Amino acid sequence: MAKAAPVPIHADMTFAEAANRTVTVRAQELWEHAENVLDTTDIERVHDMRVATRRLRAVLEIFAPCFPRDQHKLVLREVKALADALGARRDPDVQLEALAGRDGIAAFVDLLREEQRAGNEELAAALEHARGLREQLDELVAA
Repeated sequence: MAKAAPVPIHADMTFAEAANRTVTVRAQELWEHAENVLDTTDIERVHDMRVATRRLRAVLEIFAPCFPRDQHKLVLREVKALADALGARRDPDVQLEALAGRDGIAAFVDLLREEQRAGNEELAAALEHARGLREQLDELVAA
């Protein structure tokens, strides 16, 4: 699992300034993990991106009072949807890894590969849908 990036905040900052920096860092982390996330041969990318969505969601919830309510609600919903799509892809990845090299389970492996493919399609659609999420996060932080 990728280590969380440090957030440069200090005691003299306002809560809103800390929110701005923290959400910015966690959003950047999310997009860094998006590269090659659809590659089913490197399942750790999905895991790292999923963890990044959890971290981003947590800070969005902690700092909710700092952001315009409607805009925040929309962004949080988008982050949750992306996390759900990552989860749909991650589950068969984990099962396939656990079954690697075992005899007599080829049909089950094929089923999981199909679930993985379907999860990847869902994740690809979610990533496409989330294209505006980066700008929404930037606008949220700017607000």
